Amino acid sequence: MYRLNIESHFDAAHALRGYQGRCENTHGHRFRVIAHFSTRKLDEIGLACDFADLKNALNAVLAGFDHTDLSLTSPFDTINPSSENIAARVFGLLKENTVSLPVELRSVEVWESPEAGVEYQPEP
Repeated sequence: MYRLNIESHFDAAHALRGYQGRCENTHGHRFRVIAHFSTRKLDEIGLACDFADLKNALNAVLAGFDHTDLSLTSPFDTINPSSENIAARVFGLLKENTVSLPVELRSVEVWESPEAGVEYQPEP
């Protein structure tokens, strides 16, 4: 089994509705995103997948979040823009963007600071 990991980031604001504390106010983060893929096969030149294709797919998804107020952006205008919900949303969009690639998306990590992050992996 081969595991491939791609990392990128986006800058955005959000506010957590119903939260009792400072994060209920609009504030910003540089969200660090790591996508984990896997495959059992290599191609004829010994690659699992071109990293450039994976980076392009991830960056295309994150472009929709970059420099926005997530609290005002669908679907986060109705669900909280928590790191947990962001990770699940990135996972779903990235899965769609990589369906033609020879790897399987396994999980997505979203870090809102160097000390606090979440990993989303759907149930098997």
